[in-house]
Amino acid sequence: MTAKRPQKNTPPSPAARRTGKRATGRIGLALAGGGPLGAVYEIGALAALEESIEGLDLNNAAIYVGISAGGIIAAGLANGITPHDMCRLFVESDTGEAHEELFRPEMLLRPAWEEFSIRAAAFPILLAGGLFHYVTRRGKTSVANSLERLKGVLPTGILSGEGIHEFMQRAFSEAGRTNDFRALKQKLVIVATDLDSGEAIRFGRPGFDHVPISKAAQASAAVPGLFPPVEIGGRYFVDGALRKTLHASIALEEEVDMLICLNPIVPYNARSLHKPGKLAQGGLLAVLSQTLRAIIHSRVEIGMSNYVVNYPDTDIILVEPSTEDADMFFTNLFSYNSRRRMCESAYQNTRMMLWQRRHEIGPMLAKNGLRLKLSVLRDSTLTLVKNPVAAKEDRFGLQRLTDTLDSLERHLKIAGG
Repeated sequence: MTAKRPQKNTPPSPAARRTGKRATGRIGLALAGGGPLGAVYEIGALAALEESIEGLDLNNAAIYVGISAGGIIAAGLANGITPHDMCRLFVESDTGEAHEELFRPEMLLRPAWEEFSIRAAAFPILLAGGLFHYVTRRGKTSVANSLERLKGVLPTGILSGEGIHEFMQRAFSEAGRTNDFRALKQKLVIVATDLDSGEAIRFGRPGFDHVPISKAAQASAAVPGLFPPVEIGGRYFVDGALRKTLHASIALEEEVDMLICLNPIVPYNARSLHKPGKLAQGGLLAVLSQTLRAIIHSRVEIGMSNYVVNYPDTDIILVEPSTEDADMFFTNLFSYNSRRRMCESAYQNTRMMLWQRRHEIGPMLAKNGLRLKLSVLRDSTLTLVKNPVAAKEDRFGLQRLTDTLDSLERHLKIAGG
C-alpha cells in the first residue's frame, strides 16, 4: 500500500514537480556502512557517479543519510569535500598533507585502553562478590554459578573508536567546514542505535542536532564487540545498522525526487572463479563474513522492494559492488596498495554499471534534469587513483569495460547502417 503523506505547506510533491521541464530535482543520498572497506568503495563509486552524470553535484544534495562508514563519507560530502578530494586524502594519503586527511584506517587499530582499565578495576570487586556468594550459600550453589558475575569483566569492545571522533573534529574545524549539524547548508542525518532500547536514533534531527557530527559518526560506527558503546548525554549508542542497513526512508520522507543509495556489502559468489568449498577453506572468519554479508544484503533487498511500493514518485538508484568482486571480499584495507586498488575497482565497476544500465537509469536521470555522459563512460583511459594498475594486474574490470564498450560501439554502427 502506498504510504500517505500528511497535507502541509511544503514544496510541490515529486509527481507535481515532474510536470513539464524543470531544473535539477532534489537529490538525496543514503550511504550504508561497511567499515574501512565500505568507505573506500563509496569514495570510488561516488567519484564515478559525479564524473559520469552531468548536472550531479554530490556536495549539494537535499539530504544525506549515513550509517557507520557511510556516516563519515556523508559528513564529508555535506561539508563540501568532494569524492575526488576524499580519494586523494583518504586513499592516496601519501601526499604529505596529513593535516588534511579525512581518515586513516589505521586509526581503528588503537586498543580501547580506557575500557580495559574500567573492567580491570572491577575485577577484584566482582571476584570478591562471587566468592562471598559461594561461601554464604555453600551447598546450595555451584562455584560456576557464583562466579558467573565475572562475565562483567569482559570488555564491551577491544578497539577504541575515539580516533574517528578526534580526526573528524580536526578535519571539520578547518575554514568552510563545520562539526555542527545545525550549521550545515544541507540536511545531514547519521543513524546510531540506542543500546538500551534498540531504538534507531537520528543524529542531526531536532533533539539530537546539538551532538557534534564527529561524535555521532563515532557512535554510528561502534560495531558491537569490536568498539565499546559510545556514551552521549548519559545514553549509550552502537552501530546504526542494527535496525536497518540503509535507513533510506529518512531521505524518502523528505520527498526527494531521486535517491541514490550506496551499499558496499554484498555476498561473494565464490563459484564464479573458484571451486565449491573455497570459502569454507578460509576458516571461521570467511564463513562469518559471508554469512553477515548475506544477512545484510537480504535486508537491503527487502527495503528496496518496500521503498518502490511506498514511494512510487521517487526514482531510486541502488549502487553496489558485483557479487563476483573478489577484492571486496579478500582485500586487506590496512594495506595502502590495497586501498588504492579497491578504490579504483569501485570507480571502474560503477562506470561499467552505469553503461550497462544506461537504458534504465538514463530516463530516471532525465526526469530529474540530469543525463549520463556517454562519452565519459566510453573513455577507457579514465582512472581515479594515481599510477593505475598495469594491464596484467587489471583485476577490477578496466580492460573488460574497454572491450565491452568497443564491442557495443561496433554493433551500434552496424545497426545504424
